[in-house]
Amino acid sequence: MTKELEYLATQVIKGRLDRRQFMGRAGALGLTTVLASSLITSAAHAQGPVKGGTIRVGVDGGSTTDSLDPALSTNNTMGLISFLWGERLVNLTSEGDLEYVLAEEISSSPDAKTWTFKIRKGVNFSNGKSLEAEDVLATLERHAGEDSKSGALGILKDIASMRAESGTVIVELKNPNADFPYLMTDFHLLIQPNGGKDNPAAAIGTGPYILKDVEPGVRVSAEKNPNYWNEYGYAETVEIIVLNDDTARTSALQSGQVHMITRVPPKVAGLMSKVPGIKISKRSGPGHYVFIMHCDTAPFDNNDLRMALKYAINRQEMVDKILFGYGSVGNDTCINSSYPLFTEVEQREYDPEKAAFHFKASGHDGAVLLRTSDNSFPSAPDAAQLFQQSAAAAGIQLEIKREPNDGYWSDVWNKKPFCTSYWAGRPVQDQMLSTAYLSTADWNDTRFKNEKFDQLIIAARGELNQDKRRVMYADANSILQNEGGLISPMFNDFVSGISDKIGGYKETKGFDLMDLLATSRTWITA
Repeated sequence: MTKELEYLATQVIKGRLDRRQFMGRAGALGLTTVLASSLITSAAHAQGPVKGGTIRVGVDGGSTTDSLDPALSTNNTMGLISFLWGERLVNLTSEGDLEYVLAEEISSSPDAKTWTFKIRKGVNFSNGKSLEAEDVLATLERHAGEDSKSGALGILKDIASMRAESGTVIVELKNPNADFPYLMTDFHLLIQPNGGKDNPAAAIGTGPYILKDVEPGVRVSAEKNPNYWNEYGYAETVEIIVLNDDTARTSALQSGQVHMITRVPPKVAGLMSKVPGIKISKRSGPGHYVFIMHCDTAPFDNNDLRMALKYAINRQEMVDKILFGYGSVGNDTCINSSYPLFTEVEQREYDPEKAAFHFKASGHDGAVLLRTSDNSFPSAPDAAQLFQQSAAAAGIQLEIKREPNDGYWSDVWNKKPFCTSYWAGRPVQDQMLSTAYLSTADWNDTRFKNEKFDQLIIAARGELNQDKRRVMYADANSILQNEGGLISPMFNDFVSGISDKIGGYKETKGFDLMDLLATSRTWITA
């Protein structure tokens, strides 16, 4: 029976058998629709890449204010769009190692202060210009410049000098950094002609697709780049459709309007996993949903008030009622066990008495305003209400203001002093901490500035003894937990929805949807 159904599933993939006929045959043999669908999925993976067709992806987080300048990308939607047309020096492999892309070789000095990137030859940008080491140099210069607004600025601050030489780019650091190549996986660092200095939003890169129709916050379509140098980009066209409403996004997948969606709401993920033709991809990792306070803005410039709010949140309740088990309890730091060199710090528990003590010590009187939106993370307004209820037990009044979804990332996040947000995490601790918590980081969205913390992070970069490095990161995380402006109640699983008409999809490290590369690494099977 199994061999017969495996053969028939292959015929479905090849278009020689109607899916409904296959499901009927499978049902007659006693298989559930879920098991029958899994046979089709397995056959699709076994078949290998298929060229042609259109892949459609439903995403959340998009806004009319989104920019095609990769330096200004603030959400996964823009990351997905950017990777249609652009590439980095390196990617993460599915196991979290480095995959060479536009760099074909990387080497360093023994002290990890000088890094040399040999740039791949025979690669052209979509405008026909050949990729040169000077383009890579100009890209890094633009993102690291004094006037840069790049989200990657924080991780490039330690560069002392750079130069292009004989097809290589040589980077001299102020301090040793054993993880420096991993920093090049940052999704902002797409290599552009002349670094994007001439027209940063032109969407000209070395990627597998060329953008055709762009409606920020609505829809983007792209066609295959006929001169792409690599094997990826199997579909002829790709469409990315912004569906910020959870119901609309899940309905689009179930109806076949799209083949993949981001952020399946945890409360419906279990039900959707039983829908024929749909696979729910669930992966634990470094992603976390957060409440962020600006440490330099009253009343959050008072650490007693920050501690009061940290003790006033019931983390386990949020994991249960917001994530429905698709995640784990946070601990007011951005680092969890998914990171190398992780060391556990004492878990902070919900404690209304301690919250009341610190609130009184802060001297603050009156309500505390918290801004939120569904666009910050799924069910964020519901999480804010849970926070409001748990804080009330400590005598703390939270006032909740629900902001419009559109424009949340440009008008609220990193601008208002207390709001809901999320981070998808990074491959290594240095990249995450340097991007979001170093005093000099442009994306320091809590305005946290601590000299000892900075010193620990910089020292840890160059420490080649892994045991000593582990201790440094543990000390830094303890400072962040007890003095920072981050309230991190939960680490979220990445939960995506994938149609069985998609082949080649597999779990990977990094961001959602195969580290945002699913559009070029998967294919249409039928």
